[in-house]
Amino acid sequence: MTSVERTMKALWSAWWQRWPRWVAWATMLWAVLYAGFGLACALSGTSLLHHGGGSWASGLGWVVMAVGVLVTLVSGAVVRYGLRPELRVLLWVACGLAAITAFSLLMDVITLMVGQGVDSRASAANKALAAVGAVLLAATARSDLLPAGTAVRASADVSRLIQLAPWAGTLAFVPYAAMKLVWASGGTFAGISGEEMLAVSERNGASGLFLTLESWGLDPTALLAVLGLFLLWGLVRPWGQVFPRWTLFLRGRRVPRWLPLAPALLGAATLAPYGVVGVGYLALATAGAVTMRRGDFHSSGDALLVGWIGIVAFAVYGIALTIAARSYWLRTRPAAG
Repeated sequence: MTSVERTMKALWSAWWQRWPRWVAWATMLWAVLYAGFGLACALSGTSLLHHGGGSWASGLGWVVMAVGVLVTLVSGAVVRYGLRPELRVLLWVACGLAAITAFSLLMDVITLMVGQGVDSRASAANKALAAVGAVLLAATARSDLLPAGTAVRASADVSRLIQLAPWAGTLAFVPYAAMKLVWASGGTFAGISGEEMLAVSERNGASGLFLTLESWGLDPTALLAVLGLFLLWGLVRPWGQVFPRWTLFLRGRRVPRWLPLAPALLGAATLAPYGVVGVGYLALATAGAVTMRRGDFHSSGDALLVGWIGIVAFAVYGIALTIAARSYWLRTRPAAG
């Protein structure tokens, strides 16, 4: 490491250790931007719902603006008077609202990664801003719990129960990956052929890259599942905390704590509730209490079969990711040095 690199690293470390001092300012800046975003949507009549909604949907912009104004006042009070108990409560309430708003952001990200457009750009932007806000609000609410200059406590100890989480997540995705690969290779599953699925993807606006991978027998969503499992295993393995030898120039260096935690927390907050609620809906559909729409399939039974395979994979993986992320959070949390 050169002297310039050491200097830059020292400056970055010194700045980052002072995060309790500047995070409230960052939260206030976010709140001003969020309020402005809500005001722009309200004045332009832009809906913040995923599928548009009625004429009342544009009124949600005023709600977003109100939340932004409230957080601006609260974070400003934190900057001026410090983190008092009543301000902490308001920050956590706003954090919860932002986290609920950001729900399903991961689905939009996956949709963009496979080359399809989101149903509503304003809705996706609102979710992305809310996700950033949830992180900043949580950090501000905890800014007095950890003194500046703390050291990161690294521990490789993972209980055997926690080590079962990646195995469960991996096994849950086996049927899903097999189903996708059958379609990608031109086979037929649940009454629909690979050629029909390719036509469905093209009709839904899939990109040329997506369609090309499908024609080569590589389903992009199965490849994303592999990346998700890589993240899940990294949360419980030593190479999730220290870069291993096969990372070349990074080997031996400590993995930044936020690098695996950011996607893990986003994935857990999206997939776990999405999967659990989905399993409940499929159980009602199987029992005949609700009607299962057939969608692009030839029958409701085929749609139900595919739904069980996909939703169970998301539910088990989401819960496993939640368990592994919590373990990683506790094992790498800062401790007074």
